[in-house]
Amino acid sequence: MKTRPKNFVIETPAAPSSEALEHFKAKIAFEADCWDVHATRELEESGFVLVDVRSADAYGKGHIPGAIHIPHTKLTADRLKEYEPDTLFVVYCAGPHCNASTRAAIRLSGLGRPVKEMVGGVTGWIDEGFSLEAL
Repeated sequence: MKTRPKNFVIETPAAPSSEALEHFKAKIAFEADCWDVHATRELEESGFVLVDVRSADAYGKGHIPGAIHIPHTKLTADRLKEYEPDTLFVVYCAGPHCNASTRAAIRLSGLGRPVKEMVGGVTGWIDEGFSLEAL
């Protein structure tokens, strides 16, 4: 008798719809995607500051147009004093294999600053067909 492979998708039941709704709504409160960030470039005011939190070398080789550069280790209250306290920061790094944007989001949150992480980072940006600019 042939054994059937285990179904890992349904092994753990899906959450009830009401819990899933709250989870996915909360997820959007913490994240922005590359497409939405790109679409804001057509707006007169994006409503956020896009921050590349990678190294200076990586930023110089290619970054998202309009992004400022502040490495995640340099995100300090003093460095951010030029921005209003309610300024939303959207941070990104290299991509899913990099956690610099998560570290940046932790630092910004710890400073009491609103923050979202751009999922996909530079890898996601390029995957969407968007271009980078270099210094």
